[in-house]
This record gives sequence, structure tokens and C-alpha cells, in this order.
Amino acid sequence: MGENSILKVENLTKIFKTGGLFFGKKFRAVDDVSFTLGGDSASIFTIVGESGCGKTTLARMILNLIEPTSGSIEILGKRVLELSSKERSRWLPRIIQPVFQNPFESFNPLRKVYPYLIHTAVNVAGVRDKYEAVERVNQALEAVRLSPDIADRSPYELSGGQVQRLSIARAIIPRPKLIVADEPVSMIDASLRMGILNIFKQLKEDLGINFIYITHDLATAYYISDRIAVMYKGSFAEIGEAEAIFREPLHPYTQLLIDSIPRVDRKWAGKVRVAVTEVEEYLLPGCKFADRCPYVMEICKKKAPPLTRTSGGVEVACWLYSDEKH
Repeated sequence: MGENSILKVENLTKIFKTGGLFFGKKFRAVDDVSFTLGGDSASIFTIVGESGCGKTTLARMILNLIEPTSGSIEILGKRVLELSSKERSRWLPRIIQPVFQNPFESFNPLRKVYPYLIHTAVNVAGVRDKYEAVERVNQALEAVRLSPDIADRSPYELSGGQVQRLSIARAIIPRPKLIVADEPVSMIDASLRMGILNIFKQLKEDLGINFIYITHDLATAYYISDRIAVMYKGSFAEIGEAEAIFREPLHPYTQLLIDSIPRVDRKWAGKVRVAVTEVEEYLLPGCKFADRCPYVMEICKKKAPPLTRTSGGVEVACWLYSDEKH
């Protein structure tokens, strides 16, 4: 996978400071995260975790919206942090595009959608021919199952699902290699969510676009993912093939998450908080889940576990599966 990787993240860390100037505390919102995305075929890599676990901060660093404190991001073999601001602004939008949680924030509600799409074709995708730009826009609309005439309407005339599909259309106009979708269905009516997820799956198959799908919803994560990473307090607790993790979760936190899925409709109960995270908890030594883990050992409280690859190919950050404790 390394040679054909679209994205390579190594030891990525983001430290924020909370509190006052003199008595503030630093905590690692993203803590030493590494993973690779890409290969012979496109895939959907899901990062799942509760609110506040660091998944959106991780996404924003990958999208070049915030600077990491340390670590590296490599896209198509280029180290992004070593590029100039001008190089980043010109090159990155053609390779990687975002789809955000609130689709209405991507458009002026009183302005028609069409100029936004044409602007993306001309100024981001670099299409100079007028007719080719129009064709590129129409192809994108068709790919997200919208008719071209919808672009002549304003966002306030459209439903949330339609506007989100428009934001996806705009994202694919430059024909990117990767789309980072941060909670893209959480603000959409439940009856329309599968439609958006099916569009992602179709774009992966038809256009070869890779996706990083950010979510708190295990049900949609299971439906859409090829690979999945479970994030807890800024770090990956478990990472591997989605089918393997949902069939036999290894990390105690992953087990707790999956056990919290209601049996009737298999949708995660949003009001169930399996962990209440305080800033102080990020500062404790050892495993970040030690204070809630039913299998806690003495080493768990003293030293953070490394990611250990199991015989099934899943990597898990838990001393139960590591030989180092011996």
C-alpha cells in the first residue's frame, strides 16, 4: 500500500492550550496518529469516535485548515508541510476536497448555486474552455443524482439533502483523489442519509475517489467502510478492516461502543455517553481508557500501549495484546 498511497500520516499531533495565559493547560487533541490510505483500488476509510475525541481536528489538519504541532502529512509523495503556502493553495484543492457537516455553510443562501460550481471548474479544476466547464458541472450534478436545472436555484429553495449533494458535486468537479467528509449526514433527515452514503460508494467505484469518512455513528460506519479506525481521546484505539472489527472488536473501548448499539434498528443511541472526557484526563499517564477499562492492569496506568498488529491484521492499542508487557 505504501508505494501507491494517496495519503500517509505519520505521528501527527495537535496540542491546544486551555484556560488562562498563565494557568492554562496543554492537551493533545490529536496524539501521535499514523495511518496510510491508498492502494490498487479506491477505498473508504472511516474514523469513528465520540464528540471531542479529536477526529474533526485530525480531518482539519489533513485538509490543511489548521497546522499540526508535530508530525507529517504526505499526499501523493509530497510532504505537505514542506510546501509553500502558494503551492498548497494551488495544488491541494485539486487532490483533496472537503464535504462538511453543515451543507448550508458552503453556499450563500441568497445566491444561485451555478456560479459556485462554475467557479470551482475554472479556478480550482483549471478548466479554461467555457463549454468544457459547463460539461464538467453537469457531469458532477449527474454523479450525485441531481438534474442540471437545480443549479439555477438558491440554497434556501432546496432541502438539506439536496444542498449536501450539491456540496459533494462541487467537491468532485476538480476530480480529486481524496474527499474528507466530516459528519456529512448528521444534519440530514434520517430517511435521506443512506442516499448520501450510496453516492459516496458509487463515486468510489465509478471515479476511483478515496474517502475519509468522519462519524460518531457506528451504523453508518459499518455500512460504508472498507477500513475503520476507532478514535479515543486523540489516539487510535483500534484500526483495521471494518468487517473484522465489527465481527470481533478487540479493544475494550471498541467493544463498549459496539455493545451500545441498540438491537432493534442497529443505530447508535446518541444520548448514551460511554465516556465523559475532561481535559485533565488527556494529561494522565498510561492508557487513556484505563480508568474505565474492566480489564485494567498495573501497566495500563503507567505506560501508554503501542499499536500491536494481531494475527487477523487488526492493529490495537491495548496491553492485552502486546508482548511488550512481558
